[in-house]
Amino acid sequence: MMLLFDVVPEVKWIPEDGYKNLKIVVEIDKEIDAQTAAEQEFRRRHKALGALRIVGDVAILDISATTIEQDESAAQSIPSAESKGFQFDTEDGDKVLPDFLDSIIGIKRGETKSFPYTFPDSWKQEDLRGVRAQFTVDCKELFYRDLPELNDSIADKILSGCSTIEEVKETLLQKFLEVEQTAKEQATDNAILDQLHKMVEVDIPPSLFEEQGRQLYGAQLLQIQANMKLNEQQLASLSSPKAVKEYLENQKDNITNIIKQNLAVGDIFKRENLQILTDELVKEVENSISEFKRHNQEYDEGRVKEQVQEVLEGAKVLEWLRERADIQYITK
Repeated sequence: MMLLFDVVPEVKWIPEDGYKNLKIVVEIDKEIDAQTAAEQEFRRRHKALGALRIVGDVAILDISATTIEQDESAAQSIPSAESKGFQFDTEDGDKVLPDFLDSIIGIKRGETKSFPYTFPDSWKQEDLRGVRAQFTVDCKELFYRDLPELNDSIADKILSGCSTIEEVKETLLQKFLEVEQTAKEQATDNAILDQLHKMVEVDIPPSLFEEQGRQLYGAQLLQIQANMKLNEQQLASLSSPKAVKEYLENQKDNITNIIKQNLAVGDIFKRENLQILTDELVKEVENSISEFKRHNQEYDEGRVKEQVQEVLEGAKVLEWLRERADIQYITK
């Protein structure tokens, strides 16, 4: 993000030229597995073509849970674990709760099963990690899917434009490989940027801090407005000087780190005499302006060019750093 200030603050590297020998450890989400994701998507699309019939591997469940306490009267319900009319596909069992399927396997229509369960330490809801609970599951209905025969005649129904099952699988795999690679690159860039801001000392002028903070807050407001459709009163309240001041105070460390990252990236671009192609800059500026026009938004062409140039310079620096860094990938 291009910032407007009179003098670019001096960037001091500790150690000097330390960015040339980065050692990065990147955590990759274990769920990011293109092959597995593609296979799951293929099965999901195939199942979607089938009709549901009575008896089988899709169950409609009512689920409730309470904490297990030494004093039974102290047990509390767990609202986030409760569900009415939940459609449970046995193939996706572990996505609901790890080992949950093992506890209800064989359940019949009209049957109730009650069992203890301990939430795993890796559970996404932090306050439930390690919590011992008593689950009660009522089976309201059971179904199985009558699937069409898996052959090339249904390839186009599974994925439009494909003529064979093999083509469907390959297309899905390529799609998820791209998702996997994008996620991996983003995680790598984030890890590099996180390390850069720790390697530089910068005397940040108050005007630069405030400008960067206001830009971040403005972007956050736009996101909130897009998601929640704020009314004029709510928007005015969130845009007030008091709200902005509170944001700047609460996000001081985050804003400071972002400024240091931006200045570090700009400094590397100059130090290493990196270049961006004029044709690439012109093309990206034209694309950005086209987007503004498509949404009937006002724009300043000079400002657009500055922002695009900064994005391209940042991408060039990150590419340069990735090629030279010692990067280790570990699974979360």
